[in-house]
Amino acid sequence: MSRPGPRLAVRALILQDDRLLLVNAWAGPRSDLWCAPGGGVEPGSSLPANLIREVHEETGLTVEVGAPALVNEFHHPPSRFHQVEVFFRCRLVAGTLSDSWADPERVVTRRQFFTRQEMRTIRFKPDSLADAAWGEGLAYDPLELLTR
Repeated sequence: MSRPGPRLAVRALILQDDRLLLVNAWAGPRSDLWCAPGGGVEPGSSLPANLIREVHEETGLTVEVGAPALVNEFHHPPSRFHQVEVFFRCRLVAGTLSDSWADPERVVTRRQFFTRQEMRTIRFKPDSLADAAWGEGLAYDPLELLTR
């Protein structure tokens, strides 16, 4: 049986007061890994529309989607999982972070803004996340191993 191609996901780079918004990457306390908010793309909906929906589900915030900043791939060879992520620069247009917000999928339980300096003290993926968030242009980050 053949496996489907890579999963497509979108992620938001949201800077506010020179701090980047990150969410926990695994439900509950399973991991200390952080990532940009976002998720899988639903067919028939544009990448920006998917990202607006995912950011709202995970954070309660409303964003305006700008230009792409990073294309990242990661994989887990034993399971043949392969995901391609497109990171977009986004601007916060409504909402504030609240500990009472509940992700309907119950995956994201923590949301926090981090300075670039604070990011040196946490685990996050992809490795090029900070450079993409505070950089310019469009970057490509080739296959990196899935980390839990």
